[in-house]
Amino acid sequence: MPYTAVTALSHPGLVRDHNEDSLTAGPWTLCGTVTETPQTLVFPLGAPLVVAVADGLGGQPAGEVASALVARRLAALGPALDGEDAVRDAVKLCNHAVYVTADGAPELTGMGTTVAGLVIAEGEALAFNVGDSRVYDAGPDGLRRLSVDDNPPLPPGRRTTPVVTQTLGGGTAFRPVTPHLATAGAAPGDRFLVCSDGLTDPVPDEALGELLRVYDDGRAAFELWKAAIEAGGPDNITLAVVRIGA
Repeated sequence: MPYTAVTALSHPGLVRDHNEDSLTAGPWTLCGTVTETPQTLVFPLGAPLVVAVADGLGGQPAGEVASALVARRLAALGPALDGEDAVRDAVKLCNHAVYVTADGAPELTGMGTTVAGLVIAEGEALAFNVGDSRVYDAGPDGLRRLSVDDNPPLPPGRRTTPVVTQTLGGGTAFRPVTPHLATAGAAPGDRFLVCSDGLTDPVPDEALGELLRVYDDGRAAFELWKAAIEAGGPDNITLAVVRIGA
């Protein structure tokens, strides 16, 4: 029977004092906590399965609250995400929920999060994102980014920036979002990576692609995390390696 294996890991890194990332894999969520080793969950391929990472905005209050809210909302909505319109509406609903939750709570004012994820169904993977967390297709031809970073243009020679131009929440007044969507095939043997920028800022795409070429599942997740740690672990690191099996 075809299945989807999701191997996930979340860690605060070496600089931050706590973890503001959250992760969704089907009905399972990991919110603002730490996994010492990669965890693998296996789901039958059929009904829509959502795998997503939400990265709470650093430098603003309650990033872990915003990311957990989004992760749990996506977990609840996951089985109903049966197409682009449903995914787009779900992301917009999450944005609205972040603002509503922060309204009237001074300690939550300005909280926000990025989000990036996949909805896996038979034969297709639908990627979505707002912000600079990422989704990659890790197929046999190499790593291909499916998400679109919401960052301003970078000056020559610079690869990363902490500035994001679109987030869920993140302001004192409601701002709508326009989710980025992309599709890819999802046949047995196909693999994907969903991750926060705590992985992609310190580790370039070329290194990510090489690690995913060499390793599968738990070992791949561990080696990706290790690469970010060895590069200084400057931010929270959350990732999910997604593999379609038969």
